Amino acid sequence: MTQQAFNFDALTPDFMWYALESVGIRAESGFLPLNSYENRVYQFTDEERQRYVVKFYRPERWSQAQIQEEHDFTHELIEADIPVAPPVKLNGQTLHHYQGYLFALFASVGGRQFEVDNLDQLEGVGRFLGRIHKVGARTPFKHRPTIGLDEYLYQPRELLQNSPFIPMHLENAFFNDLDLLIKSLETHWNSSTNIIRVHGDCHPGNILWRDGPMFVDLDDSRNGPAVQDLWMMLSGERAEKVMQLDTILEAYQEFNDFNVNELKLIEPLRGLRMVHYMAWLAKRWQDPAFPIAFPWFDDPKYWESQVLAFKEQISALNEPPLSLMPQW
Repeated sequence: MTQQAFNFDALTPDFMWYALESVGIRAESGFLPLNSYENRVYQFTDEERQRYVVKFYRPERWSQAQIQEEHDFTHELIEADIPVAPPVKLNGQTLHHYQGYLFALFASVGGRQFEVDNLDQLEGVGRFLGRIHKVGARTPFKHRPTIGLDEYLYQPRELLQNSPFIPMHLENAFFNDLDLLIKSLETHWNSSTNIIRVHGDCHPGNILWRDGPMFVDLDDSRNGPAVQDLWMMLSGERAEKVMQLDTILEAYQEFNDFNVNELKLIEPLRGLRMVHYMAWLAKRWQDPAFPIAFPWFDDPKYWESQVLAFKEQISALNEPPLSLMPQW
């Protein structure tokens, strides 16, 4: 079965109950769905009133070896006293099989929403990102991919070309401007940058705040430049972004060196994510959850806005990259 045709219809409450029972966990509550589209994630309580989260992985997305690398990286971070949400080991294993599905169990962790405009919280995030990257630099992933142009530009370009989503009257403008963006990204991309294991999807929604940050959902972790885990923390006008970046990196540098030349990759990484995101939605559209969650994706107005977004991103790529305060 292809990923495009795949859906999670088999994940009934009974199925999940038996999957958990197969690893010695008895669910006593119902399954509360949590916000996740790539996988299916549910919170529940077991017979001892312990609250857990179970994640059922989308078949064919990651190999077993790739998922295990994520789990091992997470436990490596835990051993370094870094606050991440690790998969629970049951009988020495973190990854489990049941009737064609791979799944993992996590302790349910609470916390407040991370406030991206709170400089004290940004400082805390920067401090721990430095520590995460110190661990991530020990050795790269062997099985997980590296952020690059093929996965984020060329494959998405081909998928979009063969998809039915782009309105006919926009096709020429859309692909002409997309190709201009790709050419600009090729010019600005630096593949010789130092590559480490990174969180990969480190945006404010994947950070909870307790006494400090709690990093969750390393499902997109891969090899990439350190700045990949920093740029999605930045928002607002240029002066605000510089202040936020300065706050993050001052704390980051307490634990790890940062190559300021990587700041040149912020806008290229934003462009890669833009193209990759469109293709991801197109690839997953046959999953019934996606039209419900992203109804605007099938609207011509969305594609018109993307043509404008391409032009704006090309302009951003041609502007001077963010630079830090003079002390840097």
